[in-house]
Amino acid sequence: MACRISELVIDAEDPDRLAAFWCDVLGYVELAREDDGSIEIGPPGVGFGGAQPTLVLSPGRTQRAGKLPLHIDVNATDRNQDAELARLLALGAVRADVGQTGEESWHVLADPEGNEFCLLRTRLKPL
Repeated sequence: MACRISELVIDAEDPDRLAAFWCDVLGYVELAREDDGSIEIGPPGVGFGGAQPTLVLSPGRTQRAGKLPLHIDVNATDRNQDAELARLLALGAVRADVGQTGEESWHVLADPEGNEFCLLRTRLKPL
């Protein structure tokens, strides 16, 4: 038997803003809102327990310095890396410098609250 990642929980200063950003990035929809202000987003028509993990944007945030110990990697499914990079930047992502050399095959970005993520080169088939 093995485990599988079912959801990722991200602390957010503004869960609404971050949920909207990640819904646009991943093609997700809002699944639920909790009394504590948490917002769960996931694949439309599937939700929790599907092939892709859901994201829970939870209110609250502790300031941190330096590179995050965990980040999300994303891959385009319907366009090349350059076109996807342009789309992500238009959605509000910004380039992030974590000491890369410029020779990497990926782009390091940050979401509207500074959470780093990488756009990888390989195009994946949609689920």
